[in-house]
Amino acid sequence: MTPADTAFWVALLQIIGVNIVLSGDNAVVIALAARSLPPHQQKRAVLWGSGAAVVMRIILTIVAVEMLKWPYLKFIGAVLLVWIAVKLLIPEDEGEGKISSSDNMIAAIKTILIADLVMSLDNVIGVAAAAKGSLTLLILGLAISIPLVVFGSTLLLKLMGRFPVIITVGAALLGWVAGEMAVTDPLIKEWVDANMHWLHWVVPAAGAVLVVAVGKWLAARAESHRDVVDLVHEEPKT
Repeated sequence: MTPADTAFWVALLQIIGVNIVLSGDNAVVIALAARSLPPHQQKRAVLWGSGAAVVMRIILTIVAVEMLKWPYLKFIGAVLLVWIAVKLLIPEDEGEGKISSSDNMIAAIKTILIADLVMSLDNVIGVAAAAKGSLTLLILGLAISIPLVVFGSTLLLKLMGRFPVIITVGAALLGWVAGEMAVTDPLIKEWVDANMHWLHWVVPAAGAVLVVAVGKWLAARAESHRDVVDLVHEEPKT
């Protein structure tokens, strides 16, 4: 794939989209970890912590790109990516404030790094899958999208809150990428290319539909359960 190919630009847009959708929580963690620092240190902590996290994530993603060349690993990654995408559509319970803040800049940076490492597995797998083995795509996609996430996280979170369809589209994109992963696993790729090339479109589309359908169904169940619990709590005691 070269910049002259349409597939190159489609894959690049996929990387940017996946990275932005999956990095919203990481941006919130960065803000939470630095919130107790004096104002003059907050920006420095965010810049240093984000910079170190970016380097760490690029290294992890390059490793993931190489590992996805092994048979069976793309199947496993596809299943994991579907699970991650479905989770995006299920409303989370209150209690996100488990990230501790610190009034020490070194401690805050360490918190940012650890939290980003723990939370970046989904991001690493999603971006590595969208890169389709191309380090050029990987580096370009990360270089464009990570600054967008770090500096535009507040706007992104507001947009997601105002237009929930963005989250649905992002989850569907992950389902599409998961389908692409499954159908390009080294174990079956040559056979699919030779005999059923149309699966390169059908399986990703099925992945996108599956994610949205299962995610919406689970979200509706969770909402129904929450309504029942609220109703029980609201019943007057006799």
